[in-house]
Amino acid sequence: MNKRDLLQIAKEHRTPTYVYDLEKLEKQINKLKKAFTYPRTKFLYAVKANFNLHLVENIVKNGFGIDAVSPEEAELGIRCGAEHSSIIFTGNNMGDEDMKRAHELKVLLNIDSLSRLKKFGSSYPNSDVCVRFNPDVGAGNHHYNITGGEESKFGISYLQLQDVLKIINIHNLRLVGIHHHIGSGWLNMSSPLSALEIILDLASKIQGLDFIDLGGGFGIPYKPDEEELDINRLGNKVSEMFSTFCEKYGKELELRLEPGRYVVAQAGHLLVRVTTIKENPQGKIFVGVDSGMNHMIRVPLYDAYHEIINLSNPNGEQKDYDVCGNVCESSDFFAKDRQLPFVREGDILSIEDTGAYGFAMSSNYQLRARPAEVIIYEDGTTFLSRKRETLKDILSKYEKLNQNHQS
Repeated sequence: MNKRDLLQIAKEHRTPTYVYDLEKLEKQINKLKKAFTYPRTKFLYAVKANFNLHLVENIVKNGFGIDAVSPEEAELGIRCGAEHSSIIFTGNNMGDEDMKRAHELKVLLNIDSLSRLKKFGSSYPNSDVCVRFNPDVGAGNHHYNITGGEESKFGISYLQLQDVLKIINIHNLRLVGIHHHIGSGWLNMSSPLSALEIILDLASKIQGLDFIDLGGGFGIPYKPDEEELDINRLGNKVSEMFSTFCEKYGKELELRLEPGRYVVAQAGHLLVRVTTIKENPQGKIFVGVDSGMNHMIRVPLYDAYHEIINLSNPNGEQKDYDVCGNVCESSDFFAKDRQLPFVREGDILSIEDTGAYGFAMSSNYQLRARPAEVIIYEDGTTFLSRKRETLKDILSKYEKLNQNHQS
């Protein structure tokens, strides 16, 4: 995808608009498949990264299953063509309704607390189940993204294996898989490989497993000075360790991985239009755009870095800017003290690497409509995947409720 394509999309569909590059998505998928050489590797797409219906359908067609963290995500996976057997629902602080709904959908539950495992066993004895363990190892690109370790709310401690097996035996459950997920956005391999050693040691003490799920969390280089994750080295090392384990275990288990960000992040662009240029007496220049934290919250929430490209004036003189949104919040910034080619009102900016946790975490805060979503194919043709919302869309359910109340 080139700058001209993005400018044309901004002209045709207006701004703000999310754009997803299918060619980039396909490249990321192929990199994963090539890297993990273990023959029984199964990828489950982490829907929470981006639930765009057309992207999920494309990913499923590439042989991926679904990593769902809500029954709704599991149902979306089914609608997009995923086999029930290739969907796992990992609930955190799971309630009875979520447990019941997931079981009704006939997808495997991945349970991360002893109390929920007891309730599942009582409700559905003789069922298959997966258990999420906390290997006491955590990693991520922000402390909010770390999902392993003693401070984490996720998973059952690996030290509580005997408690898990006791519940499994009481309710005659079949423990078909074990799972861990140490965090999201990591680029260093030491922590995931350490966690792998722990989970494999744990697996050696459990009979009858069908698979081991190592979660996802593969990072991408958001910042210019960050090195890309060596996915081939990681894949080869994991495949080697897993293969060696299976030989000792006496059974060729399935290796499961749950990439989300790695698949979709770099395929996404958020196109915005510059509405305001404002310079204060101290010389700070504020660039105001027609989007905000309600459309892409990663910067204020995680202090995340996203490259910004001035599509309209890419060769302009470099200047320092604060790029801020149109939401009435002091934290509503996309970048601070960022060097960009000279910015003018009306210019189109592209906020890069927003395919993951962009639209998926958007909201209607301050009654602002969420952006349109456009998909661009390898040949440059585009498809309006999701229309831009209107106030009528946002308020329609309230209006129906009010009418019912009045009647």
